[in-house]
Amino acid sequence: MANDLVNVFYLEMLAPPTGTPPTPRGGLAVVHVENPTVPYYRALFDAVGAEFHWYSRKEMSDQALAAIIDDPSNELHVLQADGVAAGFAEIDRRRPDDVELAFFGLIRSFIGKGLGKWFLQWAVAKAWSSCPRRVWLHTCTDDHPAALPNYLKAGFTIFRKETVRRPNHTERQGEDATAS
Repeated sequence: MANDLVNVFYLEMLAPPTGTPPTPRGGLAVVHVENPTVPYYRALFDAVGAEFHWYSRKEMSDQALAAIIDDPSNELHVLQADGVAAGFAEIDRRRPDDVELAFFGLIRSFIGKGLGKWFLQWAVAKAWSSCPRRVWLHTCTDDHPAALPNYLKAGFTIFRKETVRRPNHTERQGEDATAS
């Protein structure tokens, strides 16, 4: 069926942006979580992504997920607003010349408060800090409607688009395996 189809957009940035946006308000901090536990990561991933059908990491075994999040080349940065987790950015540096903003998003209650643009620019600057050849990411039509426009405004350009069938997810080991 047509409603099972999802457009996936692959975007890249080939040079770092210039300028630094001002912090939108006080009480914001970005914390590098160097050794996240699998349950912590899963809770954060679900808090940001469940509504937008993020499923890829939910379907992984704890062992497979731990292998990724324990790798020092894969960074988890959590945006905190007044000490409360507001979102996260996961920067994958496992291919040093090709840094991926693997996951990025805000928890629903923090969307629309002016934090997303600033945090995205922070994450992009952090991704460029190792001087890669490019920074890239992917998003899809299941993601927040502002995701693609925000990535384009931040300076990313689309280098590939594909239409895929949304996987049929069923409950896995007692947890809802909705999509990404």
